Amino acid sequence: MRRPVLLFCCVVLAGGILLAEKTHAPKIDPQRMRDTVKYLSSDELEGRGTGQKGGDAAANWIADQFKTYGLKPAGANGSYFQDVPMVGVRSLPATTFAFVPANGAPVDLKNLDDYVTSNETQTESADVDAPIVFVGYGITSPENKWDDYKGYDLRGKVALLFVSEPESNDPSFFKGKALTYNGRWTYKFEETARRGAVATLVIHRTDLASYPWEVVRNSWGGERSYLRLEGTPKLEAASWIQLEVARKLVAMGGLNLDELYKQAQSRDFKPIELPVHLKAHVASSIRPFSSRNVLAMVEGSDADHRRAEAVLYTAHYDHFGIDPARAKGDQIYHGAVDNATGCGILLELARAWAGTKPVPPRSILFAAVTAEEQGLLGSEYLGKHLDQLPVQPIIDLNFDALAPIGIPEEVEVSGAERTTFYPEVEKIAKEFSLSIKPDAHPEAGHYYRSDHFSLGRVGIPAFSISEGLKFKGHDLAWGEAQSKDYVEHHYHKPADAFVESWDFRGDAKLASFGYALGQAATQAGDIKWLPGDEFERAQKKLISAEIDALALFAGHPELQLVHIEPVAYPPLARQARISGTTLVKILVSRDGNVTEIEDRRGHPLLLQAMHYAVQRWKFHPGIERIFELSCEFSVSGIEVYTSQPIFEVREPLHLRVSIRPKPIDNAMSAIVNR
Repeated sequence: MRRPVLLFCCVVLAGGILLAEKTHAPKIDPQRMRDTVKYLSSDELEGRGTGQKGGDAAANWIADQFKTYGLKPAGANGSYFQDVPMVGVRSLPATTFAFVPANGAPVDLKNLDDYVTSNETQTESADVDAPIVFVGYGITSPENKWDDYKGYDLRGKVALLFVSEPESNDPSFFKGKALTYNGRWTYKFEETARRGAVATLVIHRTDLASYPWEVVRNSWGGERSYLRLEGTPKLEAASWIQLEVARKLVAMGGLNLDELYKQAQSRDFKPIELPVHLKAHVASSIRPFSSRNVLAMVEGSDADHRRAEAVLYTAHYDHFGIDPARAKGDQIYHGAVDNATGCGILLELARAWAGTKPVPPRSILFAAVTAEEQGLLGSEYLGKHLDQLPVQPIIDLNFDALAPIGIPEEVEVSGAERTTFYPEVEKIAKEFSLSIKPDAHPEAGHYYRSDHFSLGRVGIPAFSISEGLKFKGHDLAWGEAQSKDYVEHHYHKPADAFVESWDFRGDAKLASFGYALGQAATQAGDIKWLPGDEFERAQKKLISAEIDALALFAGHPELQLVHIEPVAYPPLARQARISGTTLVKILVSRDGNVTEIEDRRGHPLLLQAMHYAVQRWKFHPGIERIFELSCEFSVSGIEVYTSQPIFEVREPLHLRVSIRPKPIDNAMSAIVNR
């Protein structure tokens, strides 16, 4: 879920809403949204758990709605589905955690009460016996001149760190009070794993995390889902620990946690190795499965199919499913607000765009994504596999958890202000009599907690649309009270259930607002991140087909690139749809130049392309180095031509280059394949 939102009751007024003529918006029907939310949050859908029966049923039902509206399938093989290969990992009762000091008795911890953990390496058993190192916030951020590691070798160690990031009131330093991605727990697990840690302990503090321990416990107490391993480094015990547990831990090393927190605010901080080991046995059940993103589109009128651009709308359909450990009658996490409401808006937008005449210049793409509650996994897979889409998204408008409690007079579009599209957002909000409300709690990092972030981090301008706290007929205090009630009593709990007296006129208004934004985006020029934004480089990489060198050589600090050339897809191979995987052995001399490339396997045309690019790569000087690099050349079956190759790092030292070719000439094909 994107953020804690509002809840409770108001009166439903039936019928549609016809918005200002100047927006050219079609009729949006609140009753249809009501029906969608009521069905998706019903007992029949069993909480829409990822990899569970209810989640699969929800995906099928959403695809059926897309089909009924007449939308074109945008998934694999002419279907509405994009398979997302996943693995379910459940920590078993046999899992044990203990702090073992250099002198003294071990301290055993209680799962769920003291800690939660998950084995990201997706193995049934992992044993950890390693020293614990306090690394402050565990952040490396060159743009903020910040490095918590100072060259410390974390390989084989256990990282102990705070959630969030250094305190700041300076907008030029970690964005002031606004949380950056460096403060998110997902970043901390990624960064410590990349540095070779075997386990990580994130210290929970309610004020820093913006949610209580119960949310962590509920989110981590059952099966957790992961994208199937693609070679990136992972932790054997990705863990949270309670604040008081962390106090006891550092006290075992003669330290004070409050003092450590103060030290962690300084650029001069250096890692502190505690005289304490984590001794852990992580027992897990492993369940490979495939979940699905549901994709559909309205094809645009733009004849320039070399670009094939699209406005993307997203909403996640998953929630937490069923927890059999809870008391009967209280086992289903219904996920009514979070996020059946976003699905209700997404489906109404799909119906509206399907009936829009004339069709817009750019296409309109809809994605109901899976596994948001498991860590934005469905949208992460979508963002990492843009080559599987029939169109290239140029903006993402996301809807997540919009409580149907009245007609909003405010709208939150956090992140929109970071894009060149923001003037249009301001203009259209004014047309809808919506005040743009700044993020009430920027320190909570709401931007990084919903699916738009997965698109943003790969370079696509993206933001969520939701109501603020001011509603028609109520003062601000009323809205704040509803928000607090939702956080304390409903968020990520079975109590997030459908309420008959909900008023869906507000959700309909925001759907129409989203339609108008999409309409403007279909006719806008290039939409970009503003200069200096943290995602600007990712967009430039996306546009220029730049290779992510950090990901390609992750875990290989000896292979630091100074210059990289993209690997071109040979025109003749592209036309003839020649694909396959190449493997080459590369020798880098002490001066950092590539001096020898030895072919191991692959088609000659594809190997030639590898040679042409790699021989121009330049590494930092050092010792002589030898490594093997594989490159997978893939020809997409999607019949939309793009001249630009798409690069993906599938895992360290494994690159993928994909292309969507023009239809080939039969005579040329016959010549090439002789």
